[in-house]
Formats: sequence, structure tokens, C-alpha cells
Amino acid sequence: MTSSKKAPLVAAAAPGATTSWPPASRTSADRILLGKQARKATPLDSHADLTIRSDRNPVDMLIAEDAGRVPDLVPIRYGRMLVTPFTFYRGAAALMAADLAGTPTSGLRTQTCGDAHLMNFGLFASAERTLVFDVNDFDETLPGPWEWDVKRLVASLTIAGHNNGYTAKQRRKVALAAGFAYRTAMRDFAGQTNLQVWYAQLDVDSLVGQLRTVLAPQQVKRTKQTVEKARTRDSMSALTKLSTVVDGQRRIVAQPPIVLPVEDLLVKESAETLFHTMQDLLAGYSETLPLERRQLLAQFRLVHMARKVVGVGSVGTRSWILLLLGSDDSDPLFLQAKEAQASVLEQYVGASEFAHHGERVVVGQRMMQASGDIFLGTRRVVGIDGRDRDFYVRQLRDWKGSIEVEQMLPSGLATYAQLCGWTLARAHARSGDRIAIAAYLGSSDRFEQAVADFSEAYADVNEKDYELLKAAAHDGVITMQTGL
Repeated sequence: MTSSKKAPLVAAAAPGATTSWPPASRTSADRILLGKQARKATPLDSHADLTIRSDRNPVDMLIAEDAGRVPDLVPIRYGRMLVTPFTFYRGAAALMAADLAGTPTSGLRTQTCGDAHLMNFGLFASAERTLVFDVNDFDETLPGPWEWDVKRLVASLTIAGHNNGYTAKQRRKVALAAGFAYRTAMRDFAGQTNLQVWYAQLDVDSLVGQLRTVLAPQQVKRTKQTVEKARTRDSMSALTKLSTVVDGQRRIVAQPPIVLPVEDLLVKESAETLFHTMQDLLAGYSETLPLERRQLLAQFRLVHMARKVVGVGSVGTRSWILLLLGSDDSDPLFLQAKEAQASVLEQYVGASEFAHHGERVVVGQRMMQASGDIFLGTRRVVGIDGRDRDFYVRQLRDWKGSIEVEQMLPSGLATYAQLCGWTLARAHARSGDRIAIAAYLGSSDRFEQAVADFSEAYADVNEKDYELLKAAAHDGVITMQTGL
């Protein structure tokens, strides 16, 4: 694995910006003053501002991203983006990164998710086998302005509200709920010790009990069903759903073009070469795991692999599902090896301190999540095309679950917005100066009001971008494949 020197928790600030890390050399009073000074320089109301460059061409920007993707998968990406303006938004992180680069920031930086829309939060199992709620996608993670994550989240909630037919009043209530939860959680974390912040997490079982007091019975029932379903999504269920026995050998089932076993994708010689490359990847990746987890992984052997199309924004990047078996078929482990490319934030906040983008993703995830996947690791390999490619590896399924946003009533989405806001604040509090950020946010609602204004304005921009991409598909500028 190729790597550079160890990265600092927060990248160097842009010229003229305020950096707030590390805070250990400052007293709490100094950090509070830092936040208040930042508020004078960048008033809370200014976060409503949105200026779109006149030379901005969203279609060209999206096409430019295609260069590093698998060509035959790009039409699937556009097909998924063009289902609704909300799915378009999910695949357009690069567009929003460019737009956010022109917005006001406090100069206080944290490790950011980089793509903190509402569908990138969800349920999964902690190492202690409790079900937790957390941020769960870190392909774009990089140190940067914490405001960008908040605006990405709140705008996604507003756009989802539009998609669900909510009124303007209902959408604003949802947007304000997320901003309020973020601000008040950050103020709570500012009063906690470093260890209290580090150990904080949302335990789903206790959370469901609390939701009984704020949600209608039908919404509580739907939430419990989502939780129960998540607990069934593990490697054993994946074995039943994704594989079968062929000539006495366990094999992943083809579901073209979404799932393609390696032998269906390449000629025999190339498929065998790629299989051996994946074995090398696993051997090298295991060195990035703690010793006890390395020993656990060593009890499994790779038996099959397939390319799997995932997500919306990720479509076209190389993603493999790997079937490993222990003693027999009753002891499976499904891993996902996913290609890590440069973050969409890099050209605006500076390149990652890690030369290896797999390391960037893994470090960012470990920094922001309260409890991570025990098999999370990384590796750089030379592909069959002779090019270096960075991958990170994690379990394909481990009690994973997500909401069905289209089914949510406004009150339910407002509650979900609060969970996301709290979770994002916790993630930022772990890596940035929570005391300075809390002092910057203050005790009024000016910040969430401004971000709610921003989110409505950005929903209009997103709608126009969606229509432009739809027109590009109609005119043959791009090719889209639907129903996938």
C-alpha cells in the first residue's frame, strides 16, 4: 500500500481563514472568543447567501466526472439521477461542492462527510452488536468547512420535501428542525469532555422508545419495521439472496447489468488475473486491520467475486462484492471493495494529505463515526489495465438499513431531520473545535433560519439543473439507461 505522511485532523486553512485545530493549546475562553470573532467576520444571516456563477454549466461538469468511471455504467448513473430532482441531487455532489465554494464560511473547519445528504445516514451494527444510527458514506470526506455538510443535509431535506409534495411551511419546518438539532447538539457537546463526545452515539433501541412520544402510531410501526428489517441484513441473508451453488461451488448469481460475476465480465484469462489481483488486495488490505481482526479475516477464503453497481453518485466507480467462506457455506462473509477517487471537495479546500484515497476515506470514516465496521480497511493495487487504483474494503451488509423517504409524512421527516442534525454535529465535534463552533452558532435561531432560506434557494437551482440534464438526455448529449 502506498501512503504519504500521516495527515493532520484538519487540513491547512485557506489564506485568510481561521483555523481552530488543535484546540488543546487554547483555553475554553480562548476558543469561545475565537467563535465569537468568527461570527463578527461572517454573520450568521450570511449563510442564506447563494450566488451561482454565470458561466456554470452543470451538464458539462457532470460529463467531466465520467472520465474516471467505467464507460458502460455511465448511462445507468444518468438513468438513476434522472428519476426525480431528489435522485439528481444525490448524484450531483460535485455540482454542489462548486456552488458551496462561493458561500460564506466561518473559517472553522472539521472533518467533513463531503456528501451529507439525508440518504447517507442510516442504521448499521456496532462492533458490540447494537444497532446504531450514523453517517454511513464517506467517499467525499475531507477536512473543510463544517457549514458545507450542514447545507448539503438541509438542502436534501428541502428537496425531498418538494419531491413528496410538502407545502412551503412543512418544508421549512423540516429544514429548521435539522439546523436547530445541529446547533443545540453542538452547544451540548461544547460542554462535554473530550471522552464524552468521543463515546456519544445514537442507540436505535432506546431511540425507538423515545419516538413513541413524538410520532403517530403508524409512523412508529413503520420505524420498528425498518429496524427489524435492518437486523436481518447480514452476510447470511446476502448469501441466500446473492448466491447459489453451481457444480458444487458457491457462486454469486448474475443480475445483469447490476451484478456481473467476474467470469461474465471478462474473458477467462483476464478473469483469472483479476481474481488473483483481488486475492492480493485482500492480503494487503488485511495489514491495515488490527491484529485480532486480521486473524479473524484469515479464517475466511475468497471463493467468488462480482462487479456490483451501487448508489447514485457512485455508479461507474469500480465496486466489487467478494464472497468469502469460513469452514463451510454456513459461515459466509460478504465484503465490498469499492474504488476511492479524489474527493469532489479537493479543488476547493485543498488536496488530501493522504496520497492514497482509500486511506482518506478510511481515516475520515473512523474519525466521524461513533462505531465503525470491524472490517474497514484499505489497499492500493495495480489493476489489470496497469493503472494504480485505490480501494477501501468493508462489509457488504451488517444490519444495514435506511429510511424510505418517499413514504414519510412531514412530521416524520422533521423528526428524522433532527436525528441527522444531531449525528452530524457529533461527527464534527469529534474532529473540530466544538467549543469555537458552538460559540459561533450562539443561542439564537439565526443560523437555522439562514440555512433554511439557503435550502429553498438551492432547491430551485437543483430543479433547473435537473431539467438541463433531462434536456441533454433528450438531445443525445448524454446517454441514459432507465429502470436500473
